[in-house]
Amino acid sequence: MTHEELPTEDARGLAGVPDGFGRLWTPHRMAYVTGERPSAEAGDGCPFCAAPAKGDAEGLVVARGEHCFVVMNLFPYNAGHVLVCPYRHVSFYVDLTDEETAEFTAMTKTAIRVLEATSAPHGFNLGMNQGEVAGAGVAAHLHQHVIPRWGGDMNFLPIIAQTKALPILLEDARDRLAQAWPDPA
Repeated sequence: MTHEELPTEDARGLAGVPDGFGRLWTPHRMAYVTGERPSAEAGDGCPFCAAPAKGDAEGLVVARGEHCFVVMNLFPYNAGHVLVCPYRHVSFYVDLTDEETAEFTAMTKTAIRVLEATSAPHGFNLGMNQGEVAGAGVAAHLHQHVIPRWGGDMNFLPIIAQTKALPILLEDARDRLAQAWPDPA
C-alpha cells in the first residue's frame, strides 16, 4: 500500500473553510492523550524524575551520565524510541547548564549511533516539544525524542486495527540498547 492509497478523509465536506488537508485518524493515541497526566512538580509524579530512581531494567533506563540519562519511551512511535533527559527537573532547553547541555547533546549523538548499530534504521526523528501548547506530554521536565525510522515503517494497522506493530518489547529493546551503549570515558 502506498501513501497515496492510505485511507484518509476528504475534508472538503466538513464544516468550516476547506483547508486542503486530508485527515489521517489515529484513535489509538487517545489512551495516551486522555491518560493520567504527570505532575508538573519534581518527584514521584514526574516520570522523568521517577525513572532514574529505579533500577535500570525497572525504570527502562538505557544509559546514565553525570547530568543526563536515556530512557525508553513508554508510548513509542517506533521500536527503539528513546528519550534523553536531564536529571534536573527543568522545562526548557535554555534552562540547562553548559555541562548539562554538553552531556545532553553527547547522549543524543550516542543514542543515534547505538540505534544505528543495533537496528540499522534508515533515518531518525529528533525533537523537543517545549510547553504544553507545543505538544509536550510532560512539559515540566525537558526531554528529547530520538525515534528511529525505516522506509515503510508506517502501515495500515494504526488506522484500521487501532494497533501499532512494534516488533520488540520495551524491556528487550532497553536491554539491547543498554548492552550496546559505550562505557563512559
